[in-house]
Amino acid sequence: MGTRKLLAEFDKDGDKRLNAEERAAARRKLAESPRPRFGPPGGFPFGPGGRGPGGPPPPPPEAGPRLQPAGVKVYANEPLYDTRVLRTLFIEFENPDWEKELAAFHHTDVEVPATLTVDGRKIEGIGVHFRGNSSFMMVEEGRKRSLNLSIDWTDKDARLAGYRTLNLLNANQDPTFLRAGLFLDISRTYIAAPLANHVRVVINGELWGIYINVEQFNTDFTKRAFKETSGRRWKVPGSPMARGGLEFLGDDPAEYKRHFEIKSRDDKASWEALIRLCRTLNQTPAADLPAALEPMLDVDGALKFLALEKVFINADGYWSRASDYNLYQDSKGRFHVIPHDANETLAPAEMMGPPGGFGRGPGGPRGPRPGTSGEGRAEQPPDAGGPPPGFGPPTGFGPPPGGSGGRPPRPPADAKLDPFAGQDDPRKPLLHKLLAVPAYRDRYIGYVREMATTWLDWKRLEPMIRERQQLIAADVARDTRKLYSTEAFTRAITEEVTLGRGPGGGQPHMSLRTFVESRRQYLLNHPALAK
Repeated sequence: MGTRKLLAEFDKDGDKRLNAEERAAARRKLAESPRPRFGPPGGFPFGPGGRGPGGPPPPPPEAGPRLQPAGVKVYANEPLYDTRVLRTLFIEFENPDWEKELAAFHHTDVEVPATLTVDGRKIEGIGVHFRGNSSFMMVEEGRKRSLNLSIDWTDKDARLAGYRTLNLLNANQDPTFLRAGLFLDISRTYIAAPLANHVRVVINGELWGIYINVEQFNTDFTKRAFKETSGRRWKVPGSPMARGGLEFLGDDPAEYKRHFEIKSRDDKASWEALIRLCRTLNQTPAADLPAALEPMLDVDGALKFLALEKVFINADGYWSRASDYNLYQDSKGRFHVIPHDANETLAPAEMMGPPGGFGRGPGGPRGPRPGTSGEGRAEQPPDAGGPPPGFGPPTGFGPPPGGSGGRPPRPPADAKLDPFAGQDDPRKPLLHKLLAVPAYRDRYIGYVREMATTWLDWKRLEPMIRERQQLIAADVARDTRKLYSTEAFTRAITEEVTLGRGPGGGQPHMSLRTFVESRRQYLLNHPALAK
């Protein structure tokens, strides 16, 4: 959607922030010229906890329990992302309608001021905004939406346990609250990836429950992961129609700025380096690619990144949408691929879409989604007038089983995503070009096999899962703002559950154990891995 710029227009006192009066003026402007939104007013009716098409709106959630700093445990020296620790974050907004204000400024450059209290320490003047796309749009007002906290918004030296930014995620599509953290923990055994754990959030004295606390991709991250802060950073925002897969789009940086969001210094040299990487990756013959590419790309890390996405099925990942990941070019000039969005991992690759999927332009045909045939096949590049191939799931958008409208229910989801899905799609050259090199393909297969053998092992994962579930279970039970039921949280580790409520029915959800065991069986019996 992009970021709507309001700060410069309404910052009358020039402090690079909007006070209450300035924010009120900006909200009036937004009300007069609202930006188009994707989806129906009030969000998708079949989103998290949704009612199904034609059903009544869900009742508003009850207010959560009241909680004060004196009533929670204080931690002294434990790291911010310690998975054994459950910190409480007290956020105080000056405006009682803070939720409406945050929603109004979603996808703008406006932060809403607040005070943060953690472990007995009060930090004045932090900035807060709602973050996310589908995790925002598919959640109705009053329920948990993802938050971004800028600790250093007014005081550039302010930090919380050494960190300047917090990402607090709402566990969209994950009733267990565990998938993102589990995937990132496994990923860090192979590549640089964010840290993650759980936190308890209290807003204006009311408990808003458990959030997943995921490390921000900034210089704090690169200092930890790469021991430096001088490199170049790009975010590739998630979009089903993205072209952020490192295609060569020509020599004009403007084409890349449409798909890559630079997070470090925006200068000519940065874009020239990115364009050079794309040109080399896409235009070098397979036989010459290792010698040309390895000085500028951590190829081994890229292969591990691709294997992680496939073994644990990141439905929002590079293989699926050519977006939703990060890039870091270190001080020696080598690029590294970094995971970003992990809430839809360790589950079947199932997304929303219209019946039969989106067309290839008005009235145009649509072929199969890349990789759904089990042969790793993808379509040709998209027609000029329509979305790229693979936009939407194999069965297309539509309500979950039991919904109205006379549409057939989706077939049951499974964990049989082919490890070569997307390899023939030119929009995804990390798959398309790297796997065309026999040595890289063999190495990739080896990583898939090793990850499946080592980590798709319920005896190994269950103790990790149970420990984390036990840490947050009591808080999830009393969380009135969560997206799914306490029963779903409790059962979804080992049992299939149905997400959603009301006349429209619900969406079947595969348990973690079923995914782990069925995915392991499928991969280790795949012809390419069984050789």
